[in-house]
Amino acid sequence: MISIAERPLTLNECREILFKDEQISLSGSALKKVSESHSFLQSFSKNKLIYGINTGFGPMAQYKISDENLIELQYNLIRSHCSGSGKLLSPVLIKALMIARLNSLMQGYSGVHTEVVELLATLINRNVHPCIYEHGGVGASGDLIQLAHLALVLIGEGEVFYQDKVQPTENVFEQLQIKPLAIHIREGLAILNGTSAMTGIGLVNILQAKKLLAWSVTLSAMTNEVMEAYDDHFSYELNIVKKHIGQNRIAGVMREMLTDSNMIRNRSQHLYRSENIEQNVFEDKVQEYYSLRCVSQVLGPIYDTIHQAEKVVVDELNSVNDNPIIDKANDNIFHGGNFHGDYVALEMDKLKMAITKLSMLAERQLNFLLNDKLNNKFPPFINMGTLGLNFGIQGMQFTATSTVAENQTLSFPMYVHSIPNNNDNQDIVSMGCNAANLTKKVIENSFEVLAIEMTAILQAIDYLDCTSRLSGFTKTIYENIREIIPVQVEDKARYKELRQVKHHLETVDPLLSGKIDVDTPTPAISLMEIFNNELSHSVQTKG
Repeated sequence: MISIAERPLTLNECREILFKDEQISLSGSALKKVSESHSFLQSFSKNKLIYGINTGFGPMAQYKISDENLIELQYNLIRSHCSGSGKLLSPVLIKALMIARLNSLMQGYSGVHTEVVELLATLINRNVHPCIYEHGGVGASGDLIQLAHLALVLIGEGEVFYQDKVQPTENVFEQLQIKPLAIHIREGLAILNGTSAMTGIGLVNILQAKKLLAWSVTLSAMTNEVMEAYDDHFSYELNIVKKHIGQNRIAGVMREMLTDSNMIRNRSQHLYRSENIEQNVFEDKVQEYYSLRCVSQVLGPIYDTIHQAEKVVVDELNSVNDNPIIDKANDNIFHGGNFHGDYVALEMDKLKMAITKLSMLAERQLNFLLNDKLNNKFPPFINMGTLGLNFGIQGMQFTATSTVAENQTLSFPMYVHSIPNNNDNQDIVSMGCNAANLTKKVIENSFEVLAIEMTAILQAIDYLDCTSRLSGFTKTIYENIREIIPVQVEDKARYKELRQVKHHLETVDPLLSGKIDVDTPTPAISLMEIFNNELSHSVQTKG
């Protein structure tokens, strides 16, 4: 059971709630603060002009609302802003959004009645997910449209995902004996004004990006292995003279993955031998292509980008991000713009570009394995059938290339794409929810590309018949994926198998599936330490 607002939520706790259905509870002390904030707002707002309490919203804030219409004002705000369009967000993204909104409201600066947070917690624990659409929010007065659809369900209207189907909220609430929210004072505005949609989607993006990076390092290690590359490009000695944390961690994890490989070569045992000096033309390449040799330099910045995004988005998760702020401690209400989503928008754009580069690396490694004129080791397209009659991995490469090209186009930043709206009241906006949604698409695309690269690497291993020479880690990966997709000799439709491989990559952590004992220290940096520890860990760790 994870207690909300007892202390700052972590990304790992969000993972437990989202993917392992860990139940949540509400901190008693935080709940008391929520109640006190609500009581303070009720007393403080009497005979005062408070935005969103007795005024219109946005550019209509100059219009005073009469006392008899205050409750209707909040209902009108919710219903009028339920104008989302496009695809419905997936249940896991909606659940993440709900966690983010609940955690913000539980800080006790929003003036809402405790019924709001209690209802949100109930829906999260019972996996009742409001139907919320991708398109609508500009991320500056918060994710108004997406959060309006959340609020619509809280008041018992609209539709929800429940038991794998869309159902009317009214029916599900009746079935589960859930009482809809009754507006007390400003619950409509407090639910809508916030960055919780972009934050929730961002949290899931970061979780999946970490997994994607782990698979990218795994596939890079396996590519180097089947090409019998030299080990010095991921050596401690080479990487430590460059002081970036990400680069050193990527190199460290490659060393551990390949520590017992019988295919990776030591340069001093091959090229440094005296008989090689007499040759005019070397059979062996002195250095590998960049897509093999520069893995730590390419994936290192991506590692650092993911961890920076985690810091910023988790800070946003634990922040108060609506307006105005109800500050009982200082006996005041402060108007401002904490709903502005620039922090999340910028991190999502950076993450999106980093993951696009990851997919580009995968595509180049794939091309290297499929092009016999580059690798000088495998038949064209690693074709294990009859050349000319059969096609090997040829068809899959088109899909990988097309998908990477889409990623490159999607990488245009939303952060600098502000469009004024709301009668120019919102004259500079973050587009944070759009940024998070596009990043989600780039991540999904990249899993598709890596599924194709994985298929090619396994085909290369089978062509070489080298499973006995693989490291223990990569051999386990090979065996796991071969249970999903068999070796390809004769041509057949493979799209369903590729979909299964993609699903495996999205749901399985290679650092665990490789069966390396991450709890027992080894000469190299442990895999889980490299990917999960705090950034303050010294890059001086040798392995």
